[in-house]
Amino acid sequence: MVVEESVNMHYTHNHNMELADCDTPIGRTVKSALLRAQSESRVIVGLSAAINVLSKSPEGSLFCLMAVPKDGDSATHMHEVLLEAFCYENDIYVIKVDDATKLSRILGQESIESCCLVQKTWAGDQIEEHLNKAENQLVDYCEAHWDAPQHPIVQLPVV
Repeated sequence: MVVEESVNMHYTHNHNMELADCDTPIGRTVKSALLRAQSESRVIVGLSAAINVLSKSPEGSLFCLMAVPKDGDSATHMHEVLLEAFCYENDIYVIKVDDATKLSRILGQESIESCCLVQKTWAGDQIEEHLNKAENQLVDYCEAHWDAPQHPIVQLPVV
């Protein structure tokens, strides 16, 4: 299932406003969160880099974005399945996206990367994590789908 619909979360509005004015398409929210995290040097790009970071300190990661695997590459697919299971086991939100090329373009990568991690931002003396608006919306989105038998695939905007 590919998610194209909008997610309504954390907003207040006047009753006269149209509902569409209050919606945030989830694909755009993913892009916004990625660009913000990247500008703050909190994005780990690539399957090997993600596995390396998670093996050392999984508690520092907030999201793992994974593109739908291409047919025929069973070794990469196996690594991705294990990475996804590790993320769930360590309470890291997994967001599946529709296309590795779009994900790579959003991140400004020349090579096509199938996944990335978004690291947490810590407030104060590393005591509590701080989420921006887009990250809060993505946490709510992930929580809403956490127990779903099959997680939806987010359609990223064309870049």
